[in-house]
Amino acid sequence: MNYILTGSAGNITKPLAMALLKAGHTVTVIGRNTANLKPLTDAGAKAAIGSVEDVNFLTETFKGADAVYTMVPPTFAAGDWKAHIGNIGKNFTEAIAASGVKNVVNLSSVGAHLAEGVGPVSGLYRAEQALNGLKDVNIVHLRPSYFYPNLLANIPLIKGKGIIGANFSAAPGTFPIVAPDDIADVAAEILRNLDFKGHTVRYVASDEVGTDQIAAALGAAIGKSDLAWITFTDEQALGGMLQAGLPEEVAKNYAEMNHSIHTGLMQEDYFKNKPILGKTKLADFAKVFATAYNA
Repeated sequence: MNYILTGSAGNITKPLAMALLKAGHTVTVIGRNTANLKPLTDAGAKAAIGSVEDVNFLTETFKGADAVYTMVPPTFAAGDWKAHIGNIGKNFTEAIAASGVKNVVNLSSVGAHLAEGVGPVSGLYRAEQALNGLKDVNIVHLRPSYFYPNLLANIPLIKGKGIIGANFSAAPGTFPIVAPDDIADVAAEILRNLDFKGHTVRYVASDEVGTDQIAAALGAAIGKSDLAWITFTDEQALGGMLQAGLPEEVAKNYAEMNHSIHTGLMQEDYFKNKPILGKTKLADFAKVFATAYNA
């Protein structure tokens, strides 16, 4: 099979590419920088250097693919973040239609069933809707839950204030969380099989925990058994992100997303369509967290 992957050598695309290469497939990875793709090209992948904002480049790169994996690269530079994400989805849609690709695995997110109220994920809703306009293309929208690595942003707060938190909290078992490797495993399985039809959604999570459980597990791993999860107000969270240097557009979107987590709105469709959980549990990530904390 011939696969085209967006996402450069990121935390999901890299293990996904390696899994497909190991299975003997042809893999082309799209990225802006040749050096960033070197670990994959050294392993046998082809590099396509260009931007997901260039529809003509995407169209030419997608031609001849049995399937493409689409994801919107992260950026903090967009003036309207949701619109930017939605527009990249439209670029993918146009290029897929023009290139004749018939199978797509699209990285989306928990909460992408909502048009508004979930921060940047509302942009992924727009991207999903654009892709769903391709009536003769088979599409799986992967909707992973909150990423474990997002918790690494709490390291300065723990070291400076001795607490961990956000403007959300969740009871035990109500907060799905996922490792990038587990997302890559699901994407690789779907792409290898290519047995999906129509437009479908698949949720991805590694564990289902609560925020007090997160604080306890991470605290134990770093030798702070009294580490507590603090639920900030939306205003406190926004102020903290701005103080940390995040652009206002990004900070506002993150605060909105976290608020939707707190109310349960973001996770509501996930719990109606729960997946089989992946292999990476909270205790596993706690070891990774401790290594980063102690570095």
